[in-house]
Parts: sequence; structure tokens; C-alpha cells
Amino acid sequence: MKKVSAEFFGTFWLVFGGCGSAIYAAGIADVGIGFLGVALAFGLTVLTMAYAVGGISGGHFNPAVSIGLVFGGRFSAKELPAYIIAQVVGGLAAGVMLYLIASGQEGFAAGGFAANGYGEHSPGGYSMVSVLIAEMLLTAMFLIIILGSTAKSASAGFAPIAIGLGLTLIHLISIPISNTSVNPARSTAVAFFADGGWAVGQLWMFWVAPIAGAAIGGIIYKALLETK
Repeated sequence: MKKVSAEFFGTFWLVFGGCGSAIYAAGIADVGIGFLGVALAFGLTVLTMAYAVGGISGGHFNPAVSIGLVFGGRFSAKELPAYIIAQVVGGLAAGVMLYLIASGQEGFAAGGFAANGYGEHSPGGYSMVSVLIAEMLLTAMFLIIILGSTAKSASAGFAPIAIGLGLTLIHLISIPISNTSVNPARSTAVAFFADGGWAVGQLWMFWVAPIAGAAIGGIIYKALLETK
């Protein structure tokens, strides 16, 4: 129960802090934080919660990460369903809170609501294939960072910093491409609140690509990089 609770609150904070920065602060004239600020916010959510509750659950906060860790031999498949449910529910709870706060502003319109997309819904107009490649590649690299920084041979206590900065870098690369998912729970959390229903229609991409990428990353690390 403690592990499930840790994953719930960790994913809640990731979505609330990361997507919240995009919804509330990114586009404010003159003082908005922009892409750089949003990327940093996502990294800080993972860094802070990895230190806060990572010792309880491992600090996954992401269904793709949990699946990738199974392929990397670092996590039991038996625990996977409970973790994924906690992550998705935690993300959705954050999405509800984000919407309730945002809708209190005069003249509020949800717009994209920090949702992920491809084609005309990609911030930079990138195609479905481009988004698929980016999401798979970046999630695979994220798993390699996670597995490497948490290995027994790595410096103890520094993993959350490497993982948080890794996620920041991933966002700096891919916010223009897909608005950055690499996390199915993050994508699901806000998709239902975006105007027009397009985000729900494209949500499949942000489950398939991150999970496939995470599995590839886990396999690569275990086969080629892990030290016995």
C-alpha cells in the first residue's frame, strides 16, 4: 500500500507541477517561463519526488518506466498492474485539480491543455512518424539513464539528480515535436480536458511509443551496459 501511495503522489506531483507550469505560467506575456521553464519544471518534479518517496516505491511515476524496468530486470512484473493503476489515477487526479484551478480564471478556455499531439496538434507541426520515433528514442534513453544512475556501481544518492536533469533535457528536445510525453500517465492525465477531443483520439501514440521505447531501453541496458 505504501508503494502504491508513493507512486500515486509522485505521479500526481509530476503532472501537477509539469503540466501546471505549461498551463498556468508558460504563455504569460513578458514574464512567462516558456519551453525552458516547462522543461525544468518536469525535471524538478521527478527530482523532488524521487528524493521524497523514491525510497518507498523506487520512484517510477510513469507506466513506461515501470515496464522498462521489468525488461531491464530491476522490477517484478507481478507488481506492474498496481503501479500502473496508481500512476494513471494519480495523474488523472492532478489533471482534475489543474482543470478546476484553471477554470476559475475569467475567460478560461482549455485549448490544448498541455496535451500531447502529432500532425496539426504537434507544436512544431511534426508528423505521426516523427513523433513516434522521437517518443520511442527519448524514452529508451530515459530508461538507460535511470538504469545506469541507479546501478550498484553508480554514486549513491545522485540518481534523482541525473534522472531529473535527463527528463529536463528530454523536454528541451521534444516539446516542439510532441509537447513531450515519454509517460503514458502524463498524457492520459490531461487528454480528456483538451478542447475538441483530438487529444483522446491521439492518446494511443503516447502509450504505444513510450512503452515500446522503454522496453527497448531496458533490453539494451541489460544486454550491453549492465555490469555484473
